Amino acid sequence: MPRAIADEATIQWYPGHMAKAMRRLGEDIGAIDVVIEVADARTPLAGTNPALARLAGKRPRILVLTRAQLADPAQTKAWLAYYAAEGRTALAIDAKDRSGVARLRTALEVMAKGIARASARAIVLGIPNAGKSTAINAIAGRNVARAEDRAGVTRSRQWFRVGDSLEIMDTAGILVPKIDTPEAQWKLAFVGAVPRARFDAEDVVARFHRWLAARDPATSVPDLETFAQTRGFVRHGTLLDTHNAAWSYIKDWSDGKFGRMTLESAPS
Repeated sequence: MPRAIADEATIQWYPGHMAKAMRRLGEDIGAIDVVIEVADARTPLAGTNPALARLAGKRPRILVLTRAQLADPAQTKAWLAYYAAEGRTALAIDAKDRSGVARLRTALEVMAKGIARASARAIVLGIPNAGKSTAINAIAGRNVARAEDRAGVTRSRQWFRVGDSLEIMDTAGILVPKIDTPEAQWKLAFVGAVPRARFDAEDVVARFHRWLAARDPATSVPDLETFAQTRGFVRHGTLLDTHNAAWSYIKDWSDGKFGRMTLESAPS
């Protein structure tokens, strides 16, 4: 049976390197001309850090929603319309989609035109595993930044030159010091913004499926027990191995095997 809500564990993660990186960003931002904020298109709200937005100040800023190929296209369209109504520049990209990448490059070129120095300086900000390195590689047109589907890969700032007129700084992913709501906690864990050692996969999968079943009672996406049975996660004859099944479940969802899905709806 799915776990009771009362058993849900608190998920938090704000290691020392994040606090240090946040202080360093405050020092570095003075040399920056353009801010590129990156968020996973499946968690456009929980997947952003308001402190990073405040750090940008009045500098030209563009929000890049990554992994658009995995998100619900209708929801992505609604989120982009919401940002446009707020007066924000936002784009959704799939790193393998040349048209989306081209729009991002064009937007950066427009933003950099008013910069007095010969080479504009941009900084890429976002929470862990938001796709910052993937966005940089897309802009550069080659693999210059290390990209992995797990949190905490980039720990320090790195500069990359893109063409003759743009330099980009990659930074460590920084979460908020405290993830406020239980809902935001499981969503961030589900998209890989929190390291595996910091949460119970079975608990997170149970929360996800309750959320999904409440929105769509007829969903074909299985709960963890059904998934474990159909995928053969069984020990000692009939005992379900829900621990290992939960990690496989999260990977399948992350790979889009349950369909394109966005965990947050755009404000109406």
